[in-house]
Amino acid sequence: MTTRYIDAGVNLTSSQFDEIRDEVVLRAQQVGVDNMLLIGSDVEDSTHSLQLACHYGFVCTAGIHPHNAKDASSDYLTHLCQLLSQPEVVAVGECGLDFNRDFSPRSQQINVLSEQLSLAQQLGMPVYLHERDAFESMSTVLEQMNVHGVLHCFTGDKTALEFYLNYGLMIGITGWVCDERRGAQLQQLVPLIPDDKLLIETDAPYLLPRTLKPKPKSRRNEPAFVIEVVRQIAQLRGQSIEHVAQISHDNFNRLFMAEGELP
Repeated sequence: MTTRYIDAGVNLTSSQFDEIRDEVVLRAQQVGVDNMLLIGSDVEDSTHSLQLACHYGFVCTAGIHPHNAKDASSDYLTHLCQLLSQPEVVAVGECGLDFNRDFSPRSQQINVLSEQLSLAQQLGMPVYLHERDAFESMSTVLEQMNVHGVLHCFTGDKTALEFYLNYGLMIGITGWVCDERRGAQLQQLVPLIPDDKLLIETDAPYLLPRTLKPKPKSRRNEPAFVIEVVRQIAQLRGQSIEHVAQISHDNFNRLFMAEGELP
């Protein structure tokens, strides 16, 4: 039986894929990736992700990334509601807080995040969360809400991991775990994630796994390379590649495809 993989987070709308999108999707499908979650980062990008999800038969998110919080229109929630009513749109996000780059004022990030969490709570939909160097503020906001979903591209410490797990979130792991330099802490934490809370994602075209051999000349990550992230996680957890791929697949379907897989 062929191992099936999921890419639980890919920026397929990226201009880096504009000339090669069909090839990238085909390469992923040829190695067993049978579904992807296409990330939306603002209203326009989320609309594009929906178009691609419909075209390729995948699913997507709709939301405002913290980097884009400062540019959110006064009626962005209305637009998000319209997108979230489509069957291919299965989560609110990418939303969250990024105090590492601070591309948007922190107060605006918190406000836009809170509004999106309230919307997700109202709709009963999962959230696709981003948090970078903002754990204290993120945990404070989450404690005022009752949402479920995934903490995308987790890179925090043990305290943060324990909080997100106790809150009930799944944990998204990317090629960051394949980086022997900045991923050392994450490598120690990956074995602590319960089987039913692990999701594996590429965040392509970013975060090319450093353990990948040979590396593509473009240095561009793509969904087919989720296999390398699975391989690294399996090694760290002392589990088989097949087991890790299967639990991520199962968790993805349970979280995002609760009403039944799309055709």
